[in-house]
Amino acid sequence: MPKLWTKVDRYFCDRLAPIEAEDVFEAARAVNKKAGLPGIDVSRLQGKFLELLVRISGARHILEIGTLGGYSTLWLADALPENGRIVTLEFDARHAETARKNLRNAGVLDRVEIIVGRAIDTLPTLETTAGPFDLIFIDADKQSYPEYLQWSMRLSRSGTVIVADNVVRDGKVIDANSRDRDVQGVRRFTELLAAEPRLSATVLQTVGVKGYDGLTLAVVLR
Repeated sequence: MPKLWTKVDRYFCDRLAPIEAEDVFEAARAVNKKAGLPGIDVSRLQGKFLELLVRISGARHILEIGTLGGYSTLWLADALPENGRIVTLEFDARHAETARKNLRNAGVLDRVEIIVGRAIDTLPTLETTAGPFDLIFIDADKQSYPEYLQWSMRLSRSGTVIVADNVVRDGKVIDANSRDRDVQGVRRFTELLAAEPRLSATVLQTVGVKGYDGLTLAVVLR
């Protein structure tokens, strides 16, 4: 099945998110690989999904928790209106510098502020200096997803879209006795989602070049 998932993924990519000449997204992947960054970015189709969410929601002010080399940041920035802005948080200074290079090469660095440090430490600074955000994308350490959700609620408004990546964990999320701290982090995150009356949420299970995983999609209610 994984081979079939990959073939289907590539089929849709070729038609709905084709690689063009001097493609900034593929260029970013090449830079990330050369820099030795882990290949854990969203897939191309998932990047296109993020771009569409920005356009559908009309988001102008975006928060990204987890920058890595800026691949998903590029997809988010690609859909921003002229006065749009992204704040993206990255723990690793080397990863942040690689992201700056990719964003500069793509001509969108002026739309993005990269903040380096532990997201748990930098999120509180945004409460008075940024926010509320129209769209929040969570794609960082899974153990901290519950805390990231709590901060997302504090930095949101009515209608804010919240997206979280890697929540299915190859199906391991259903194991209540798992000793994997990432799995337990996602389970606590999901329980918080379910208990939060200000949120309406669902999960989209995904298969493709990234294997078997899923995305949480939520919206802040009035």
